[in-house]
Formats: sequence, structure tokens, C-alpha cells
Amino acid sequence: MTTVTRLGETVQLSGELPRVGSTAPDFRLTRTDLTDVTLADYAGKRKVLSIVPSLDTPTCAMSARQFNVRAAALDQTVVLNISADLPFAAARFCETEGIDGVEALSMLRDRRFATDYGVLQLDGPMAGLTARAVLVLDRANRVVHVELVPEIRQEPDYEAALSALEKAE
Repeated sequence: MTTVTRLGETVQLSGELPRVGSTAPDFRLTRTDLTDVTLADYAGKRKVLSIVPSLDTPTCAMSARQFNVRAAALDQTVVLNISADLPFAAARFCETEGIDGVEALSMLRDRRFATDYGVLQLDGPMAGLTARAVLVLDRANRVVHVELVPEIRQEPDYEAALSALEKAE
């Protein structure tokens, strides 16, 4: 079982993230307009999956802002910010922060995403939310980059994700 830390305390996760070279598991997540999407809805595009516990934390908010500025403008690329936040809260956050290049997706109707991607926190004060992770997928949904941020309060390595994204076809 994989672990991360939160303020130095170990947090158990539901499993393992998909490995580089594997095909990303499909998902069903909810947009801010309450429509559901699957991985197939982004066919033919490179994808950055920015997985965060909640946009209502400083680190998660910074991550959304960074990917909005740095990756969202790239051709044939979509940045998906995935959390357990309600779609209404995610929409309000994006509007308030001027985030228009990142699509906020919620696990509102289907929590399998967190277990299928191995990021569900099983214990600790944030049990039921996701750990912080970034995956980059190529146009065929092959995983080309994986980062499980070891300390939940840390930001991801944006440069590594962007470098992998530039090389993804």
C-alpha cells in the first residue's frame, strides 16, 4: 500500500498510481455544469490530471493557478483539476480566481476514480479525499508522467509535468 504524509504523519492510500507506459483507467467525473465526463470525452488531446484534495486549500489553489497559466494554453492539451469538491464550489473557485484554462472535475457521483488511481486517503483527518498527484497522458491515454506528491501540503513538480507534456504525442 502506498503512503504519503500530512504534517509528518503517515497517511495510507488506496493503492498504486498507474505506472508510466500503462493505459490510464477510464473514469466518470462531474463538471461544474453537473454533466458527467469520461476519459473518452478528451480523445485526441494530451491530458494533465492534477489531482488535489480540495480547491479550498492554499496549495491546491496554487496548483490550479500554476497549471492554468503554464499548461492550459498548450495546443491539443486539457488540464483536468480533479477533487472531491462539489461542482458548485469548484465553479465558484474558478470564477473568483479567474481560472479559465483548467477544467474542474468532481468525484461527486463516482468515487471510483480515487481508488482506481490509487489516491484515496484511507485514514487521517482528510480520509475520503484524494492525495495530491499529477499524471500526464498522451493522446492515446498512455501515462507518460506520474508524480505522487510525498507531503500533501507540498506543490507538485510543475517543470517535470510540463517537460513530460511537451514530449507526449
